[in-house]
Amino acid sequence: MTVRLRAHHLLCMLTYVGKGYTPAFCANYDQIAARLTRGEDILLIDGPDDVCAPLLPTEEPHCHNESVLERDAEAAASVSALLETPVAPGFRLSLDAMTLARFRAAFAAGTTRTACGGCEWSGLCDSVAGGGYQDTRLG
Repeated sequence: MTVRLRAHHLLCMLTYVGKGYTPAFCANYDQIAARLTRGEDILLIDGPDDVCAPLLPTEEPHCHNESVLERDAEAAASVSALLETPVAPGFRLSLDAMTLARFRAAFAAGTTRTACGGCEWSGLCDSVAGGGYQDTRLG
């Protein structure tokens, strides 16, 4: 199977430690992290993805907001620079140990964090990255 992710979730997944918007959101994200850890590949999509799924039935989910779309564009640009290849909807990625380490090193160094500006989770992500990604759900 394939995990469908929007661009900024390529960054969010790096520091996910089981905290999120709702218990249903966290349970879903735990399953996604487990699938990725088992080696499922990633398909980059435009708009709400597998991570967003529990939020979509709520009243006015933020997943469609212009600010989230801008975050996706900034994340895609950062990941494109990191991977030295265009990253856009339809892009596929296998997240092996080497690729995950590369993503996390760039994130910790701040080189892929332009999309994180103004994000309510940025402080938590700073702490997780600064702590060497301990307790993250993605292995």
